[in-house]
Amino acid sequence: QVQLVESGGGLVQAGGSLRLSCEASGGTSTHFGMNWFRQAPGKRREFVAAIGANGDNTLVADSVKGRFTISKDNASGKSTVYLHMTSLNPEDTAVYYCNANVLWGQGTQVNVSS
Repeated sequence: QVQLVESGGGLVQAGGSLRLSCEASGGTSTHFGMNWFRQAPGKRREFVAAIGANGDNTLVADSVKGRFTISKDNASGKSTVYLHMTSLNPEDTAVYYCNANVLWGQGTQVNVSS
């Protein structure tokens, strides 16, 4: 069974950068498109970025365009998707979730202080 495991969250000052990782492993195949979502306190979960299975098609939400990028590494038997976040501001504070099809990771907390 495929599992998604995120890492890389933490506390950062406004203007700083973080890189989140999500590793997909297990199951018969991990070759699929992957997405990042985030959920801030009291708000709905929102789309952040998506990448195709081969890592050649990407999409980012307008709210993070120009600051966040998504990339993917398809090593043998595993897929790892990254969310590179720059120029972070307090509005980026949220739990960030990795998603692939109907699978979700456990989430990783990102806190941006002003």
